Parts: sequence; C-alpha cells; structure tokens
Amino acid sequence: MGRSLTTALLISACAGFTVLANLVLKVGAQAEGVGRVWPLTVVNLRVVAAAGAFGMAFLFYAMLLKRLPLSLAQAILSMQFVLVILAANVLLGEQIGTVRWAGIALMAVGLAIVGFSPDLVRG
Repeated sequence: MGRSLTTALLISACAGFTVLANLVLKVGAQAEGVGRVWPLTVVNLRVVAAAGAFGMAFLFYAMLLKRLPLSLAQAILSMQFVLVILAANVLLGEQIGTVRWAGIALMAVGLAIVGFSPDLVRG
C-alpha cells in the first residue's frame, strides 16, 4: 500500500473513531448511569464504549503523527468538527440553523485548502 494511501486511511480511521465516540458519548450521557453519585451518574456501557472509541482514535492519531507534522495533522483532523456536527444532524436529529450552516461551509473550505496544500506527506 502506498504511503499516501496509508496516511489517508489513518486520517479516516482517526476521524471516524472520533465522530463515533462523540455520537455514542452524547447518547450515553443522556442515559442513566450505574450509580447515584457522581461520576457514576454518567457511567454506563455507552460511555465506556465512547471512551474505547476515543482510545482507538488516539492510537490512529499517534500513528498519523509519525507521518505528518503536528501542525498539518491537527489542521486536517479539524474536519472532525464538521463531521460531528453533520452526523449529529443526520443521526441524532440535532438542528443546524442557517448561520451554523454558513460556519460549517467556511470551516470545510478552510480545511480543504489545508488538506490540498503541498507537502501533505513527510519524507
């Protein structure tokens, strides 16, 4: 597998696990916890699953940092913000107003500029 394809897969895996973790954490945070005292009021299977997904995202991000400068990796993975908002709209039914859509579009354009800039892969 080519270096660029591997880098793209690492970016996708990291972003995918982060989006999944955020969605599962949102659902889990609204569910009843295993206890009546904090922090047990927010601990349940979904919250634990979200922590696992964040852990996977962390591992893929660490592998990505072997390939990209931190500044570039962080800029590219900022697309997670857009993806989480869109996923929350589609899967959780959260509303997005007109001003927020404009902000999402601006973020997406900025991320595309950074993502398609030269020197994407080090070495």
